[in-house]
Amino acid sequence: MNIGGSLPPEEPPTIFYVGQHETSRQPPVSLNLLSQGQSLGYDFLTTRITTAAFQSRVLSLASEHSKGIQESSNPGAIPAPLVSPLTPEDTTLVPEDSNTSLVAIVSPWIDLGSTDPIIAHISRQVFNLEVAYAAFCGVNNIVVHGPLPDADVMQYARAIQEGLGLGPYLQLHILLPMTGELETEYDGDAHLSDLARGTQNLEDEEEPEDDLYGTWNAWNTIRTLCNYSHKLSIALELPRQLPPLSLQSRWYSEAVRLLLFPRTTFIRNAKGYPVLSKAHQQLLTRFARLRFAPWMLLSDVGPIADSNPSTTSNTEPEPTPAEAASGTKDKPKDPVSHLRYLRYLQQSQPSRPPIERFGQGYQDYLQSPLQPLTDNLESITYEVFEKDPVKYEWYGRAIAAALKDLSSTIEDQRPLVVAVVGAGRGPLMTRALQASQKTGIAVSCWAVEKNPNAFVLLQHRNATDPLWAGQVNIVKSDMRHWQGPIISGETAKVDIIVSELLGSFADNELSPECLDGVQHVLRPGHGISIPQSYSAHFAPIATPRLHGDLLSRAGADKWDIPYVVMLHQYDYLSVQPDSDTARIPNVKEAWSFSHPIAPAKLEHSRTRAGGGVGAGGWVGGDGSNEHNARSCKLSFKCRNEGVCHGLVGYFETVLYAGSSGKVELSTNPVTMDEKSKDMISWFPIFFPLKTPIYVPDGAEMLGKETDARHVGASFKPEAWVYDVTEHV
Repeated sequence: MNIGGSLPPEEPPTIFYVGQHETSRQPPVSLNLLSQGQSLGYDFLTTRITTAAFQSRVLSLASEHSKGIQESSNPGAIPAPLVSPLTPEDTTLVPEDSNTSLVAIVSPWIDLGSTDPIIAHISRQVFNLEVAYAAFCGVNNIVVHGPLPDADVMQYARAIQEGLGLGPYLQLHILLPMTGELETEYDGDAHLSDLARGTQNLEDEEEPEDDLYGTWNAWNTIRTLCNYSHKLSIALELPRQLPPLSLQSRWYSEAVRLLLFPRTTFIRNAKGYPVLSKAHQQLLTRFARLRFAPWMLLSDVGPIADSNPSTTSNTEPEPTPAEAASGTKDKPKDPVSHLRYLRYLQQSQPSRPPIERFGQGYQDYLQSPLQPLTDNLESITYEVFEKDPVKYEWYGRAIAAALKDLSSTIEDQRPLVVAVVGAGRGPLMTRALQASQKTGIAVSCWAVEKNPNAFVLLQHRNATDPLWAGQVNIVKSDMRHWQGPIISGETAKVDIIVSELLGSFADNELSPECLDGVQHVLRPGHGISIPQSYSAHFAPIATPRLHGDLLSRAGADKWDIPYVVMLHQYDYLSVQPDSDTARIPNVKEAWSFSHPIAPAKLEHSRTRAGGGVGAGGWVGGDGSNEHNARSCKLSFKCRNEGVCHGLVGYFETVLYAGSSGKVELSTNPVTMDEKSKDMISWFPIFFPLKTPIYVPDGAEMLGKETDARHVGASFKPEAWVYDVTEHV
């Protein structure tokens, strides 16, 4: 984790950006209406771009063209109809400073994905005219209805791709339901799809089966064709009955920029006020914690009164079935009761967990992992890690347990030699001294640090810290070249080596290589390494946000390196069986390391390092690190379809296992709460895939023989090739 801040003293306030939408509202949204909406507490309003006159003109054009084709003896000779440019009669939207508080709605009566090429052609013209003009007027957030159920999604996606280039600051939001059909439906009398040729009457045909992921599949096609454009996002409509948690999590991982709340999403409490179910509240809280939380849009919850009657919609919404049955349609009379409820939820959001408070502002922010062996870290970097409320407490417990176990097995009463290798600013040394005081066991302390700047600070601390009191021996050296402590003029061995060399994938900061290099100073027989062992774990995930981020970056090597990232907007593709309510990820172990290793392995390593001759003949080359080579071959069953954008990596470590039990740390989400809840020192690591892999429903992701490899702490993401097979 490479962040330069610290745990904030207070949790930042939750901000809801709430707007109001009326499907029956016709332009214009006057300054007076906008002012009235803002005085009621709305942050923005939606507006149609064009008028009913424009709709009538386009529909007449389409109707006349259709009639001409039917009556013509040579339909192929009739040119495609052209929609003429907008006129003042077609739109009342003009450039205004207040337009930044508007979200434009593209005419919902067009059909960009129509299978009738003429209807699709007319729809694209209307779409381009409206989007370009709205962008010209300074309205940069534009909502366009998603493809109809029987639409050609690829054709729709190409129209959207073209529209993204119509304005430099344009943001297109595709209005989609979580599943099924929109509840915020177009309520007009005429739609271009009604004029499409070749439509069939399906009333007598068998109804197609509902595809739970059908809408998501359409979105996946659209955003893939648009190359994960950062200018394209989703206006997601929340239904009254939420779909399974697996689908909720999938939508959560996508680029949702607007959350649409139709009036039918709300239920009524005992007093007749609109409220959201617990499931809706939990989903809203989850979205609200994103680094860029989506805006919220209340749809058809009641009109806003305008002093200009010509611009006010007086149409009262029809009661929902629940309201009609309970008779609560007219209770209460508060015109902004839905808005007041969202503001109440805003003020009553639950506290964030420590890791989210600590990483506030760094959600889904890609960072290169630290290279402490190569680079000398800054003081602020050390300070960030020292803020961890769990890590150093657990290290202290491990050191105390090790001291107790060793003191009971050593016959002489000499002080136990404790060496902190890679001492940094000294937090582990402080824990070692505290453990000595707590257990009453005398220690001889040695702090080894290669960073010349940290070395100065360690000396200063040794002279001024009452706990240290000048009793710490400080050595400036790379731990691998340290010859060991000098006690009474002679080189001695170390009883306990303590280190914190683990990276987000355990071994990615060269912990195995460094601890192998310093093992020669450890006392044979009973010498203890803290940590004693650690293992790397990973899982496949869908993370469109990070994939889009990498696509926008320059450099060919961006796909070949891992990134430390506080993952937030993502979805696990493989979950454990019977975990529908909790979505427990299927995280598997890649490999593990333990310390100290067998002396014979170290001796073999030294022989290979010299390129010498082994028992079987000439060895050749430097194979000194071959004993640390690791590879794995794993498979993941994916219950639901999705797209894999990469692998997320975690680690688990046993700091010490002795007579009093184990002291462990974990960033693995499956075991973290059990082993080291609220630890904040490490964010997960992300290994991106240059080409995302589509995973069919019920498929199994199978790794190849050389999937993943640790050689000198490098993980080769380009070596990951999956067989995606249908799971029978």
